[in-house]
Amino acid sequence: MNQLPAMPLPSSEPVRDFKKIALVEDKPETQESLIQLLEMYADLKCVCVCASGEEALKQIPRAQPDLVLMDIFLPRMSGIECTARLKELLPNARILILTASADQEMVFPALEAGADGYLLKQGDPAKLRAALLELLHGGVPMTSNIARHVADYFRKRAKNRDEMVCLSPREAELLTLLARGYSNKEIAGKLSLTPETIHTYLKSVYKKMHVHSRAEAAAKYLSSQGK
Repeated sequence: MNQLPAMPLPSSEPVRDFKKIALVEDKPETQESLIQLLEMYADLKCVCVCASGEEALKQIPRAQPDLVLMDIFLPRMSGIECTARLKELLPNARILILTASADQEMVFPALEAGADGYLLKQGDPAKLRAALLELLHGGVPMTSNIARHVADYFRKRAKNRDEMVCLSPREAELLTLLARGYSNKEIAGKLSLTPETIHTYLKSVYKKMHVHSRAEAAAKYLSSQGK
């Protein structure tokens, strides 16, 4: 007797037609406005709201969101630290920084911590959904002036790297020691050269790098190394 082909068992996990969003924001009025905004869209659902980084680390892993909206300025633990720790717990979750700060000192640490995008709260609320969908599809949404900061930063690093290429192996070795804080005399001893020779090398390095001091040379070198 011919047997009928086995039928697939129904999945116990219902297929959902929306993306789960978690919100980390300490200001109640901002929480409320974001929740109301997300409720306007059937394909997005706010499943978790946290007022601190500590609360986020407890609640968000349980909620298993697809995306986290993260403020930077939170009580006690910053949003940057929370982002780094959440990425360890939920490596596949996308984290979008949504904050009032356009300060470069905040942007780059946030991205280094694992943030997948950076938007300013002052932006057009109507663009938030587009940014969320872009992020969920692998994009990296950023407010325009933030993106400009990032582009300028990497353009500067590329230029600095090009200037490093022009250095001779000996000049590059000298510059590495200089950036570590060694004096001309100490560098001379390490390279088995005279202080006068080191001075000559430094003049050549300054000219190639378009700088006028040890501090400028060290800063430019460290920037080219991404430090």
